[in-house]
Amino acid sequence: MAARWLKVLAAAPLMLSALAATPARALVPYVAVPSEQNLEGAGLGIAQAAARLLRLGQAEEAAQLAALTVRLIPNDPRGWVLLAEAQLRSNQDQQAAVSLARARELDPKNAGILFAQGSLALKASRPSEAVELIRQGLKLDSKNPGAYFDLGNAYILMGKSGDALGAFERACELRRDFWEAINNQALVLFEQKKDSEAISRWRRVLQIKAAAEPTLALASALNLSKPGNTDSLQLAARALSEEPNYVLETWQKEQLWGGRLRSAAAKLLAEPALKADVDRAQANAGGKDDLGDE
Repeated sequence: MAARWLKVLAAAPLMLSALAATPARALVPYVAVPSEQNLEGAGLGIAQAAARLLRLGQAEEAAQLAALTVRLIPNDPRGWVLLAEAQLRSNQDQQAAVSLARARELDPKNAGILFAQGSLALKASRPSEAVELIRQGLKLDSKNPGAYFDLGNAYILMGKSGDALGAFERACELRRDFWEAINNQALVLFEQKKDSEAISRWRRVLQIKAAAEPTLALASALNLSKPGNTDSLQLAARALSEEPNYVLETWQKEQLWGGRLRSAAAKLLAEPALKADVDRAQANAGGKDDLGDE
């Protein structure tokens, strides 16, 4: 490209001498405008690059490319969905809401868009709105386990424990290894004082995934009936080692733990045998809290 422009500049003196006797006129440059088909092809290519960045965890960079995609092909809902996902993953919730609204205008029968809007409403602590959106989506796609999981969480925030339990059970019917949904069943059952059923589900969760949340929840439930028992202490120490934030009551609330389970956890973490584990967890946790200070 550089050589081409250099040739034009080299010929400039000759051009000027030839035009000296004629009135000067401004030259209008010719710009090759790409066709709509070419624009669409470029937009889809950029969208593919954005999707690759999302898979690599580079959400902010993906959002920038996806924003270019929707400028090139503004009437393709897939680009807006991709942009919304990138924005959600990079914590641009307000921008994601706008992108999802545009995607829904273009594709109103897309259940995934409704589910995403419901999830965003749930994140913004608008559970009744989330329930409405998710239920609309389930009319279009009744076999989405993640949607039932979000629906159950919204019902928990609304204080509808029975509806929440039903939603979590439906999620597990659709995906047998959905340990998060089984765990949340146990959370609901424990608040209903159905301890044996809750404990049974937490044990089932740990057969699928030895995650910190069900481990500490199970330890707290077991300790309630027999304070200071060895199983509870060992489970608690393991959970706090894996995720020290569970020493924080604020963190437990974010995970939708009910008041009864948080109280049981406080009693467990006050056990003298766990003092070193609790102190270590509080030192490594991501915030400050007074749980266990008494």
